[in-house]
Amino acid sequence: MKLFLHKLLHWEYWPMHIVYIPIYFLWAYYALKARTIFFFNAANPSIKNGGFIMESKQAIYNLIPQRYYPKTGLIPENTAFEQVLEKVNQLGLQFPIIAKPDIGLRGSAVKKIDNENELKAYHEKANFDYLVQDLIPFANEIGVFYVRYPHEKTGKITGIVGKEFLIVTGDGQSTIETLIKKDPRHEMQLQALQKEYGNALQTVLPKGENKNLVPYGNHIRGAKFLDYSHWISPQLTEVINEMCLQIPGFYFGRLDLMYNSIEELEQGKNFSVVELNGAASEPTHIYDPKHSVFFGWKELIRHIRYMFEISVANHKNGAPYLSHKAGMKEYRMHLEQSYKILNF
Repeated sequence: MKLFLHKLLHWEYWPMHIVYIPIYFLWAYYALKARTIFFFNAANPSIKNGGFIMESKQAIYNLIPQRYYPKTGLIPENTAFEQVLEKVNQLGLQFPIIAKPDIGLRGSAVKKIDNENELKAYHEKANFDYLVQDLIPFANEIGVFYVRYPHEKTGKITGIVGKEFLIVTGDGQSTIETLIKKDPRHEMQLQALQKEYGNALQTVLPKGENKNLVPYGNHIRGAKFLDYSHWISPQLTEVINEMCLQIPGFYFGRLDLMYNSIEELEQGKNFSVVELNGAASEPTHIYDPKHSVFFGWKELIRHIRYMFEISVANHKNGAPYLSHKAGMKEYRMHLEQSYKILNF
């Protein structure tokens, strides 16, 4: 009941199809104007389906200059495990590493892999293509929403989300599980954490020791999202724009970055792209607990307008929309992929 009330009173936890009710009407309006519900396909012409559904993370990484993202390799489904180890060695990866689906779903099935046995267990369970990736060494993570119209040489940052990882701090007496239960945000992840950590959650953390239980900033895995849009500056915009201009056909989306400090990030130093998300990107700074659902709707409306206008402009320049038949086929494939990942 405590967790139910917490979810009810904090709109950031409401089901997506509830939060998006006003947005569906706006989408219908834009679909009528574009004469297709699949106008998003033209938002980022170089990314499959504009980055809305069924886009490959590896294909997106291939668009980004290598210096901006960690060493990453694609493991196709049904690959022999010996070949997986060969790939890891070829890339020069050392444990711990990150494993995640190539076609992802809001952070599901992303896992930190500490050793070869854990990688084998992940591989044997995965019924989808997945990536192995170097663990980024920087401590902090943000999401930077970037928008650029096709006729512009300079884009803009429209929002920044800061991410607090799911970290518990020991008191010298309580088990990790007890510490998790002290915070409703953390407790909602307890079942997944029990599945991942097992009896290790009964360990008593020494006083003052921090334990990062989910080392990536994903909302559905317990990260707290904070609105850092006040960090938008000419210096940071220049750094992000310089990088994005090197990504062919990218105009709209959110870059999840890990970084050392904001000062170094503004100088273009010590940061790495975790992921680039295209047309399906949310301006996730809306999920800061201080914001109302009305603020969230306003920002969603603003960003969907950007996406529509960019899609129309790219379409006029020759970027095709998906046909209804092709779009529905992609959507059915998306549902099948989502089922696999959610049941991982």
